[in-house]
Amino acid sequence: MFPRLLPVTRNLLIANVGVYLLQLMLGNAFQTWFALWPVGHGFMPWQLLTYGFLHDTSGLTHLLFNMLALYMFGSSLEQTWGPKRFLTYFLVCIVGAGLLQLIVGWWMVSAGALPYATVGASGGVFGLLLGYGMLFPNQRMIVFPLPMEIKARTLVIFYAVLALVLGFTGLQPGVAHFAHLGGMLFGWLMIRYWRGQPPFRKGPRKPKPPHLRAVK
Repeated sequence: MFPRLLPVTRNLLIANVGVYLLQLMLGNAFQTWFALWPVGHGFMPWQLLTYGFLHDTSGLTHLLFNMLALYMFGSSLEQTWGPKRFLTYFLVCIVGAGLLQLIVGWWMVSAGALPYATVGASGGVFGLLLGYGMLFPNQRMIVFPLPMEIKARTLVIFYAVLALVLGFTGLQPGVAHFAHLGGMLFGWLMIRYWRGQPPFRKGPRKPKPPHLRAVK
């Protein structure tokens, strides 16, 4: 059963496809300004947002996978949260993924690696996956590459562990696994902030002493 396509999700799909076409027409000049570069090697503040609308132009796989996931999880979350909260959540996940990627990129360049650009909506998509798993933990689904039905909560854990292992082992180079984790982390923090849960919940209020009335 496919979810109904809602306005913000639809507009995000259109924006990503439109930017992809601009990349094909403008080439490296577009990526130089709007991809996410390490600090000191071309980084500009707006790249923390714009990189999430760019994709690898060497093929369609990167774009198609992200857009399919955006459609699958985004429509359900937009229907639950409403357009404003959903868009806020998605963009926070994009920026949060970019911030963690900046830290990892700085560390790698400091260790002698060549600076490289990061592109893709995957950080936001992983944030959507995390949000879906938190809101609908027992929803059963089949998602590539798993050949079986699995609960959404289990799927979130599987992808988080996979990203962590691949990020530390380097078994899948050329993929920003820590950006994926950053999207999930900031998505988790955003939801807990909305729910008033730790680390954002204020301490319990001390009860006010009862007002005493003098009886004459």
